[in-house]
Amino acid sequence: MPHKKYIADSKMFEYDRHYRECTQSNQPFIKAKINPANGYYHVQIDLMPCDYVFSEEGLEHLKNLFEDETRHLKPNPKASLASYSVDKELSWVDGVVPARLAAFCESLYDLSQKYHMMV
Repeated sequence: MPHKKYIADSKMFEYDRHYRECTQSNQPFIKAKINPANGYYHVQIDLMPCDYVFSEEGLEHLKNLFEDETRHLKPNPKASLASYSVDKELSWVDGVVPARLAAFCESLYDLSQKYHMMV
């Protein structure tokens, strides 16, 4: 069975199982959960299960990906729009449109494979 690249809207034990699978296969842990405050997804990429981190170039691409994605948001009077954090090991964005989630997570995974360096 091929490794899943990300997990979304799951139960806690499923996230835990996926994290362990990522650790065993030396892959990033990417999870997505709907944010009830604004209706958009909070997506996190965690490289701690891997033996690599994002390169400086990768961090720049990651920041651009997050910024590009948040441009698809529509004003939401109930909540503030997107925020994000970029780091070598743990990064997240809060503001992914549900219809774009799969493509975004695929792009996030691809970036982690292309722009990383071993630790």
